[in-house]
Amino acid sequence: MAGPGPYDPLNRNNLGRSVAEAMLEQQIQGLGDVKRFSGAGIYAIYYTGKFACYDVIAKQNRKGKFQRPIYVGKAVPSGARKGNVQGGGMGSPLFGRINEHAESVRKADNLDIADFQCRYLVVEDIWIPLGESLLIARFSPVWNKLVDGFGNHDPGSGRHKGMRSRWDTLHPGRPWVPKFEERNETADEIAKDVVAYLAAMPEPVAHMLGPSDDNGNGHGK
Repeated sequence: MAGPGPYDPLNRNNLGRSVAEAMLEQQIQGLGDVKRFSGAGIYAIYYTGKFACYDVIAKQNRKGKFQRPIYVGKAVPSGARKGNVQGGGMGSPLFGRINEHAESVRKADNLDIADFQCRYLVVEDIWIPLGESLLIARFSPVWNKLVDGFGNHDPGSGRHKGMRSRWDTLHPGRPWVPKFEERNETADEIAKDVVAYLAAMPEPVAHMLGPSDDNGNGHGK
């Protein structure tokens, strides 16, 4: 059986990997302390507090380690077509998205904005979705994979149909959420799912993005 082909640094997935790695090298900031900046891109949010079900990841993020994001996301230029604009040329969508998340945390009854940090990277828009998807695949952040709804917006007047999210059930406080129907599971039940989910996750590794592309051009770890 033939071995893997030669490593191709210009392969699409390898270029996406370099974007994700570059984001992970950015300086950590308090989630509530980010100053306005221009551009679109990708980001990761980290938790270091004492909410019991997040104890595993909080420990992995304390003492300056920041090894396990609780959430990973992206912000693309509004109305832009992929590949046609630079990440820094379409207003401040990345700052806006991070700021929205900070407001969600502030409104939650049982979270403290001081326990959240983030890092972000302004990126050419063509690489934003791939960078985000690689980071989510690597870290499986609990607010992306299990506790949905952190990134939800108020849908506006007359559009509050359906069931409230797991995130809003576990972290009540956003003023528009009570307009949605309650879930058929409790916050305690969701918290137990979180504990089991995090207990089953492997320990984080320093260099993250594993085997490479689907054409066999990978270089391993």
